[in-house]
Amino acid sequence: MRRLSSWISNCLLAAAAVGVAAGLGEIAVRLLFKEQTELFPRYHTDYQYGRYTLRGIRPGAQFWHTSADGSWKFVTNDRGFRNDRNFPYEKAQGTLRVLSLGDSHTQGYEVRQEATFSAVLERYLNARSKDGKIRAEVLNAGVSGFSTAEALAFLENEGTKYRPDAVVLGFYANDFADNLKAALYAVDERGALVERGTAHIPGVRIQNIIYAIPGVRWLGENSYFYSMLFNNVWAFFKERLRRGVFEYAVAGASGHSAQEVTLAAALVARMQRYCEERGIRFILVDIPARTAPQRFAASLPDEMRRALGAARVEMLDSREMLAEFDGAADLHVAGGHHHISELTHALIGVELGRRILK
Repeated sequence: MRRLSSWISNCLLAAAAVGVAAGLGEIAVRLLFKEQTELFPRYHTDYQYGRYTLRGIRPGAQFWHTSADGSWKFVTNDRGFRNDRNFPYEKAQGTLRVLSLGDSHTQGYEVRQEATFSAVLERYLNARSKDGKIRAEVLNAGVSGFSTAEALAFLENEGTKYRPDAVVLGFYANDFADNLKAALYAVDERGALVERGTAHIPGVRIQNIIYAIPGVRWLGENSYFYSMLFNNVWAFFKERLRRGVFEYAVAGASGHSAQEVTLAAALVARMQRYCEERGIRFILVDIPARTAPQRFAASLPDEMRRALGAARVEMLDSREMLAEFDGAADLHVAGGHHHISELTHALIGVELGRRILK
């Protein structure tokens, strides 16, 4: 009995010590690193799309992101899309449906749900519907960390089931590297795109475990100490994966290797052909990359633009659309992860609407 009592006492003391240490850590991080720490829980889980196992946001979720720049609420539907409502595969008659694909810029990190370019596009289309006879639905299927390779696999095995009239792909500069890390496709010696794998769910297994633990979700949205630890661990494994993939990659004049550019162009060209064969309009959005406060550069290098032009890919060029704003307006969020701002989302959404209604 004494041994059991002693064991319980030791456990309680250990738990108290851990609690005190965590409390002190929280105070220290809030005092010293609050401005540099982001509370951006990803809430990824795994989805099965045909033969492919891919990551996505948890279905039916509500959560908050917080940084020095503000707080943003995320709501996902029953398929994990950042939409307030569910969408059946079959669309109602008279519906104009658009499917948005891409990474965290498309998903809308650091912007309000109603301010994403997908939400702006939907409102733009509905506001200009003649006599209300056409109802627009824009499905925001953006997933943080998603590569073009994952977007292609999702489109062919899941996205097409929603019968979209148009598909929009947000392409950001880090997609070049992410396509190689995904290892789903490669370009062979003949220049053809070939499949390499059918699964890419980095970090999902550990997220499935930790989010099943009571209190962890709350920590992810409220504890700066926990978030700093999680972010550092995430960055460590992400960098280790990057080094394992890119030891042999040599960057060209654009900062991307020929292998990265060739693969990215082949992936986008396949998405274009896939949509064209099914009567679906495909539009590639060049998401601007932040180079300095109020300054940006295009994510698409010239060599990729030429390749996509030859493949008849319709492109929304950030250099043309945002030229007058360069150096004058905040096209990206000032702090945090520097995602595109609500202004940039609005400009993209309106320009997409103009094109779709032409």
